[in-house]
Amino acid sequence: MRRREFITLLGGVAVSWPLAARAQQAGKVIRIGVFGPALTSPPTIAYYQAFLAELRESGFVEGQNLTSVYQTFDEPRGPFAAAAELIRTQPDLLVAVGPEISLQAIVAASLAVPIVFAAVNYDPLARGYVASLARPGGNVTGVFFRPLELAAKQLEILTEAFPGRRRLAVLWDGQSADQFAAAESAAKGRNVELQSHRLETLPYDFDAVFKRASAASAEMVLVLSGPGFTRYRTQIAELAIAHRLPSMFTFKHYVDVGGLMSYGVEFPPMYRHAGAYAARILRGTKPADLPVEQATKFETVVNLKTAKAVGVELPTSILLRADQVIE
Repeated sequence: MRRREFITLLGGVAVSWPLAARAQQAGKVIRIGVFGPALTSPPTIAYYQAFLAELRESGFVEGQNLTSVYQTFDEPRGPFAAAAELIRTQPDLLVAVGPEISLQAIVAASLAVPIVFAAVNYDPLARGYVASLARPGGNVTGVFFRPLELAAKQLEILTEAFPGRRRLAVLWDGQSADQFAAAESAAKGRNVELQSHRLETLPYDFDAVFKRASAASAEMVLVLSGPGFTRYRTQIAELAIAHRLPSMFTFKHYVDVGGLMSYGVEFPPMYRHAGAYAARILRGTKPADLPVEQATKFETVVNLKTAKAVGVELPTSILLRADQVIE
């Protein structure tokens, strides 16, 4: 089924959705199902806790009037089977966080349960999950950021930091193909020689990729965002240092483990916003009446320890721009 077809179907079921009435029943314990990446890293856990914190502040407290079930899409049986299992827990509300596969699998598994998304690295409007940002239609709404704009900005920051370097290795995969296209377009406008390094078979062989990049005389590296990358962030950061390549990432947690720079959305506020939307829906607001919001808080993080290890000096303009400097 095509995504655009989902819009029509979702619109048809939104009218009959009875959650508002159920939520008002005395003593009702609301069950929400959250579908996202495995809670195996401190950043991912912190984002989920930010979501739950917003629900608590809105009056929905686990163990009192709320039960949350977290299901990961990142497992051997596949995301669609995992989503179907989550639906079998009979949630009153579904929350899809992370890459597109999370929302895709949830929508495929249920057309009757309202859905809030915190979309990472895809545009739910461009992919057809909502009819428009102002009027999403159906029973799907949430918050997202535009990854294509991030890719262009990341390339801009790299070229500003290292104006004498022109050969840029870009690591990407199928999940980040749109980002790569945006980076490729931005590179042309900045006279940057872009080297494409697509990873295709999991688990990705990052060691081989960095060896190829070095053999091609790469002078910088841009690591685009994909779920197949995050768990290997320490290895990627260490390889960039070992090959003396200034590195740029989307997520701050890469810089925390040795990456040189990151520019991307500030995730805790984004997840809190998803929590606020979830609370409003639990109180009776229809998802179709909640406009899809774009994340508005972005941050630049730099690691001076890594700069020293790579043998580069970051210009004052970059340091002044940074929201956080790791020393």
